[in-house]
Amino acid sequence: MQDQLWFEPLVWTDYRLALLFAVLFPLILLIWAFVQKNETIQHLLTIYWRVSSLLAVTVYLMIAAVPLSFMSGLMARVLIPIALWFWVDLNEEINDQSRTPLKLAFNSWRWAMTVYSALGALASLPFLQCAISQTALNTRFCRVWFDPPLLFKQYFHANTSVPFLGLLGVAGLLVYVACLSYFVLVKLSKQGRSATQQ
Repeated sequence: MQDQLWFEPLVWTDYRLALLFAVLFPLILLIWAFVQKNETIQHLLTIYWRVSSLLAVTVYLMIAAVPLSFMSGLMARVLIPIALWFWVDLNEEINDQSRTPLKLAFNSWRWAMTVYSALGALASLPFLQCAISQTALNTRFCRVWFDPPLLFKQYFHANTSVPFLGLLGVAGLLVYVACLSYFVLVKLSKQGRSATQQ
């Protein structure tokens, strides 16, 4: 049995925090905003879910131990804060809203998610070698990151083959890159930092 790496508990903690900050909290906020008919927060959270889908893609790539998963994970941590703060019109509309529990909860989550993503991005930099070196990828230093996704597979895809799940991850990544490229190269030049401008 291999000795546990010093940062292994931190890897599991990161996945638990991701479940809270990246999935549970924004889902609750989206339902809350829908009930309160707060279209601005709904809009921003919808954008968040589109961008953060790269985290789900990363999990499926890691199930199959695809090296690109380390790059996609870092990219998700960079893109999420950008998506939360990029839109000038949505930011102004939220700032102009009266103080409500929803607004307080949303802004608190947005700042927490920004800090969490930034710290996660910095912490993941040493692991980029896992994406470019097969030798590094085969070490426990890199493979420790695959343990939580494999547990996810055990719970939700117990009868599904690893190669198939990896293929889903690769397909998801290709679609994500295509959509992001279209936005950056086409839509961004037309609408700028306005989320509501068509």
